[in-house]
Amino acid sequence: MNDKRVDLRASIRNLDSLPAMPLVAQKILRLPLDTLEGENQLLRLIEQDPLVSARIIGLANSPLFGAANKITSIPDSAMMLGMNRVKSVSVGIAVMSTLTRHPAGHMNVQHLWLHSLGIALAMCSLARAMPTRSRPPDDEVFFAGLLHDIGFMVLNYIDPVRSDLLQSRLAATPDRPVQEVEAEVIGIGHGELGAELARHWDLPDTIIAVLRYHHTPAHAGANAGQPFISLLNLAEKLLPAFGISEHVSPDISGHDWSILGIDPARAEELAVSVREQAEHAKQVASTL
Repeated sequence: MNDKRVDLRASIRNLDSLPAMPLVAQKILRLPLDTLEGENQLLRLIEQDPLVSARIIGLANSPLFGAANKITSIPDSAMMLGMNRVKSVSVGIAVMSTLTRHPAGHMNVQHLWLHSLGIALAMCSLARAMPTRSRPPDDEVFFAGLLHDIGFMVLNYIDPVRSDLLQSRLAATPDRPVQEVEAEVIGIGHGELGAELARHWDLPDTIIAVLRYHHTPAHAGANAGQPFISLLNLAEKLLPAFGISEHVSPDISGHDWSILGIDPARAEELAVSVREQAEHAKQVASTL
């Protein structure tokens, strides 16, 4: 097993083993949204991709955003969601679709999408409770949440056999910490796998840190991904095992709130809000 672990670590550092960032994502990331032309180009790119279009429109029609009438177009979706959110969601969807293997084996891609969307929405809800001066941009929070577990898809892409083995073990032992199971089964974590892909794609250092340390917020290297990592860690504690078999401890301390500048007295109120976001995520995912 040790030799296989070395091979897996080597493979994620081999640029030929990792997929290129999808062209649509590259184009979207380069677009400036502070100009009308940039916004129009974004809408045109999305309209050319059926999968991205369907999920953007589905999200805009969710109860979360309270559309009075059914939304059927990308421009109307952008009006409802905001251009920055549309940009981050579009890149996240394009990235996930690039890594999807058919058949997907034991990994349930729909459940992973549900988990990622639910956590992203929960993070945004928590971020809005932070003091204005320290609150990160909403679209960056959403993007970090959507991509945080992309490492599961990286493993499935480069080593389907061990991906199936990991997914089977996680499902069979739902109360064991995911890091513990990963160390035992594949010798590397999905956080490191996702971070290597993000590095390969030249994504911001903040996102790389979020992917690598989202289960280990106390690690010194996690500082580069704050406050996103603390938001993500709290969101996952509030939604344990939501969407996928990825057990995390549900124990929440006052420190988990105060490190974000949130009054711990608001814990119950915000926990209810996060669970409502999760229900909205289920409704969105069920329509796609």
